[in-house]
Amino acid sequence: MDTRERCLEADRLDPLARLRTEFVLPAGMIYLDGNSLGVLPRRARARTLEVLDGEWGVGLIRSWNTAGWFEMPARLGDKLGRLLGAGVGEVVVTDTTSLNLFKALAAALRIQQASQPRRRVIVSDRDNFPTDLYMAQGLIDFLQQGYRLRLIDAEHPLEQALDDEVAVVSLSHVNYRTGAMHDMARVTALAHRHGALAIWDLAHSAGAVPIDLTGACADFAVGCTYKYLNGGPGAPAFIWVSPRHQDRFWQPLSGWWGHQAPFAMAPDYQPARGIRRFLCGTQPILSLALVECGLDIALEADIAAVRAKSLALTDLFIRLIEARCAAHPLTLITPREHASRGSHVSYRHPEGYAVMQALIARGVIGDYREPEVLRFGITPLYVGHTDVWDAVETLRDILDTRVWDRPEYFRRSAVT
Repeated sequence: MDTRERCLEADRLDPLARLRTEFVLPAGMIYLDGNSLGVLPRRARARTLEVLDGEWGVGLIRSWNTAGWFEMPARLGDKLGRLLGAGVGEVVVTDTTSLNLFKALAAALRIQQASQPRRRVIVSDRDNFPTDLYMAQGLIDFLQQGYRLRLIDAEHPLEQALDDEVAVVSLSHVNYRTGAMHDMARVTALAHRHGALAIWDLAHSAGAVPIDLTGACADFAVGCTYKYLNGGPGAPAFIWVSPRHQDRFWQPLSGWWGHQAPFAMAPDYQPARGIRRFLCGTQPILSLALVECGLDIALEADIAAVRAKSLALTDLFIRLIEARCAAHPLTLITPREHASRGSHVSYRHPEGYAVMQALIARGVIGDYREPEVLRFGITPLYVGHTDVWDAVETLRDILDTRVWDRPEYFRRSAVT
């Protein structure tokens, strides 16, 4: 039987509990939105001042060399690669997830065009994160060469969508709304059997679940650093490219930072060898420096222990909702099976937006997604068993008392 005392004991025995002190967690708040924006690493303040006062303030332009600014995207990429099952020289931290997906899609289509020009279909999920669909639509419109987007869903599964017209399968590893997780190796193998390349969006899985891009034989992957990796709001994203594809083409955003010799100032573009050709313009050094703070903390944890704690906490959350909120119209939309679940739990409620606003007003920070979905992100590096207990108790009280049914909780903000 779950009790708060057992939750306290589980937190006391938690091997990851020491990492909680690495983050700024406001008093009186339970933060369950790390799947949208991670919290502030304590070491970020010192690192910011180091870059501002020392590297920029004193070093000025010399710091591109003396402080290692020029190599930072690749150096951070090598660190991040350790969490992705990637090798050295396979990841760069740069740009945004949307831009990196555009690069990966264009590169994959170009590879296919060279050997299988009849393949003009991109397959994605109807419930994929919207930017992934928008970028595919924009690329198709830009190319004007008969490319099409084919969407899968529960009634039209991937197996039915694959044929000799499909060039690329572009999916999110963990669904942003439901938390459902694909078997990356199985899906990639299925795509390859039908002659398609596989692109994975890791935004809702990097840093929260074990990932093995190399073992899965994936082709491309993208993702952000500001969720479970705690890189900061709008922090640079990342792109991974399998070594077998890196030197076969150049990506369409052929900016000078991806040139083989950017400071030769040559009039013609010649791509760098390897992963550096996926860079575009001058890099945002302050943002990159903060990414490293969260990344270093993530690398201090055993990802297997992170996953074990994530599953324990999400299991606890589901059990407590069922035991204490059963009288209310909460519908679980996150898979119960461990192999099919990421690190957030989602419920539908007819008045989900108002319920979430009431929770936030009480210091339990989750978020809301249409339609009617309350999302609760479980970041094992700083969320504990007692946090889950107290969050569900707060939700139960809000539902029992109907405190959510107040005018102020129905007013929509720009960001939900």
